[in-house]
Amino acid sequence: MPVKFSLPIADIQVPGKRKKTLEPDKVSALAEDMLENGQTTPISVRSAKDGYVLIEGYHRLEALRALGEKTVVAFEVRARLH
Repeated sequence: MPVKFSLPIADIQVPGKRKKTLEPDKVSALAEDMLENGQTTPISVRSAKDGYVLIEGYHRLEALRALGEKTVVAFEVRARLH
């Protein structure tokens, strides 16, 4: 079972394709919710050579960034060998 951990937002790389899917209205709504309730759902990342790569939770990540947060709660996802 994945374990939640906190990591610096600056250490997370967002893939180029993912950046095209950003919806500013959704980020604003999530930021407002996070002001009241905090981050309730961790994002998912995978380890990379120089930090982490975002797997899931782009809008949550951007909402936290918009609020000026420096860290995010995440799950680390490991690749499965087939």
